[in-house]
Amino acid sequence: MRGSTNSRYSKEFRSEAVKMVTEGGLSAYEASRQLSLPKSTLENWVRAFKAGKLGDIGGQQRPLTEVEQELDRVKRELDQVKQERDILKKAAAYFAKESLPSTR
Repeated sequence: MRGSTNSRYSKEFRSEAVKMVTEGGLSAYEASRQLSLPKSTLENWVRAFKAGKLGDIGGQQRPLTEVEQELDRVKRELDQVKQERDILKKAAAYFAKESLPSTR
């Protein structure tokens, strides 16, 4: 969903992210976590959208190189894997505690 034509995020990505907050009923925090982007960035986009200037954002930034795009992708994937690992750790601890004879 990210673009690299004139900015870090494509116009479509910014528009969809703003829609998640303005029309989708999500908070900026929830939407930013789902999209793996800073909450402040999304809040800036929402403010710009309300002022009618969302299309002006990102025009001055240089495009990301392929290496930078890959690094972003890998960082997002690592965050996802860490969250999954933490959930599995908690589940394993819960079930280990349940299987102890003294807790029955």
